[in-house]
Amino acid sequence: MSDAYDMIRDEVAKLCARYPDEYWRKLDAERKYPSEFVDALTQAGYLSVLIPEEYGGTGLGLSAAAAILETVQEMGCNGAACHAQLYVMGTILRHGSEAQKKAYLPGIAAGELRLQAFGVTEPSSGTDTTSIRTFAARDGDGYVVNGQKVWTSRAEHSDLMILLARTTRKDEVAKKTDGISTFIVDMRKVPEDQLRIRPIRTMMNHNSTEIFFENMRIPADALIGEEGKGFKYILTGMNAERLLIAAECVGDAKWFIKRGVDYAKDRKVFGRAIGQNQGVQFPIAKSYAAMRAAELMVREGVRKYEAGENCGAEANMAKMLAADASWEAANACIQTHGGFGFAEEYDVERKFRETRLYQVAPISTNLILSYIAEHVLGLPRSY
Repeated sequence: MSDAYDMIRDEVAKLCARYPDEYWRKLDAERKYPSEFVDALTQAGYLSVLIPEEYGGTGLGLSAAAAILETVQEMGCNGAACHAQLYVMGTILRHGSEAQKKAYLPGIAAGELRLQAFGVTEPSSGTDTTSIRTFAARDGDGYVVNGQKVWTSRAEHSDLMILLARTTRKDEVAKKTDGISTFIVDMRKVPEDQLRIRPIRTMMNHNSTEIFFENMRIPADALIGEEGKGFKYILTGMNAERLLIAAECVGDAKWFIKRGVDYAKDRKVFGRAIGQNQGVQFPIAKSYAAMRAAELMVREGVRKYEAGENCGAEANMAKMLAADASWEAANACIQTHGGFGFAEEYDVERKFRETRLYQVAPISTNLILSYIAEHVLGLPRSY
């Protein structure tokens, strides 16, 4: 589907072509972070498209970011290594002070600062963000933070982290969403004994971590916006996150479909291409239809987001439909390849593992269905 960013898509595709399957296969085997790839995207300006020109960015909209990430995935690369920088910085853009914007955004745009870490989820709270226990206590001219975060991806490769912490105990507020604050933490300035990062090995090379805060001191000007209002600030960025992840899933689906089609044309069994068989054709064709439907929902969600309209329903449905489409395409692709789909050299199994994540994160399909049931269909709240 064509859009206003065809030129950007072409240029991103050219950049991605410099990082072929072999590059990602090697990183996956060694569980290494794709520093060269992320640096190339950064230097080309693709990770600063949402930053206004006055701070060194290009000042484009979410549709440009979606086009970039979709293309990255369609080319067989892994945007999960850097996608957070596109949506996490929105917290500063929308709610940060002018001093914070001037202090951090130009450095991010220039590639001198990395903002990839998003410290929200905790072991005991999961998606129930209002139940977080990490606490930032006011102390003199700053805060002292104690607590724990989990699934904080790319923390080892970030200079800055957006951190969500309680500043008022949950049992001391009228609404459970109150008393939560958002901070920007310069991890370069925090002593190692106050902030410990432990890598979590997963089924895909996702560079995720667990973080422990032990009397971590941060200055008062690390607070973003108003104390106690941080939950609202985080929510405003979640629609953008879900739309961008959905765009990545569309890209994944396109990759799987192309690989499946190419293999089905070339693979000969019983004297004919396996792609002649409807049993091979139909799953690929069905996944293509699902991908196109998801693609349309992503674009509608992005359109409403950029127009300043409420796009909560569209963002959630786009994420669910796109994740389902990429998973359907992944299954069709691996089935088409048969045994070779499980061989590392074909790269299908690697992408198969990577796209499976999006059935669970950044929000599970079940919670999206609960959202639709309550907020779109008007059914009673289930949780």
